Amino acid sequence: MDAGSYEEKFSFRLTRLGVFSVVGALVILLVFVTLYLVAFTALREYIPGYADVNMPKKVYELQQRADSLEIIFRQQNLYITNLRQVLLGKEVPDNTPPGKNDYVNYDTITMKISAEDSLLRAEYEQQSKYNLNQNQTRTYSYAPADLGNMNFFPPIKGIVTRSFDSKLDHYGVDIVARSNSAIKAVLDGTVIFSDWTLQTGYIIGLQHRNNLISVYKHNSSLLKQEGAYVKAGETISIVGASGELSTGPHLHFELWHNGAPVNPEEFIAF
Repeated sequence: MDAGSYEEKFSFRLTRLGVFSVVGALVILLVFVTLYLVAFTALREYIPGYADVNMPKKVYELQQRADSLEIIFRQQNLYITNLRQVLLGKEVPDNTPPGKNDYVNYDTITMKISAEDSLLRAEYEQQSKYNLNQNQTRTYSYAPADLGNMNFFPPIKGIVTRSFDSKLDHYGVDIVARSNSAIKAVLDGTVIFSDWTLQTGYIIGLQHRNNLISVYKHNSSLLKQEGAYVKAGETISIVGASGELSTGPHLHFELWHNGAPVNPEEFIAF
């Protein structure tokens, strides 16, 4: 209706059926819109009890990471245990079970030796008859190239009374110093062994980068415990004469690289 002329512009009638139809259509439209938002948008994550769509993937990644960390932890624990056995002078047991490849048919493998292999074996045996060095003890690479650029801190200042000699199973150097002198770490590292042994007394071992291990024996006291991180030049023990193999107050110092002993005098000025 026009406000000035009171002329009717349009009109409509409300019936009960019409009202129900309009309300029903609006309700259905609202339901479809809600279902669409819940199914295809991030709003569904706010519904109580509805899990995150990325949760299974995250759980799987965390499980894989946890398994990897567990394997690394077991390997490190086995490495430290074997190193402890070596430092204590005990034999390291080989607990690795004999493996068998399920993809190989061992029944089809023949042990027949070829003619070329037989000739090579005969030639080697003939040469071995006159080889005078075949029973010599193994030698080590005393100066690895990757250690030449490392700056070692002298563990103690003193006089070297016995040098490195692998032929006599002396895998370190003996250094005589003043009584109660402080022994210091040669590099940054972590204490992997700190204990007393019958033969070499109080021992402390450090794990450094590049698979390098430094060992300090015959201490009178140890100042660091296993697991402690130390900096180069930090005091870790006090020189002494502990252990049955000690001949007086001195430090027996060893360097091991990739499982082999190296001559400390080639890298450190004592």
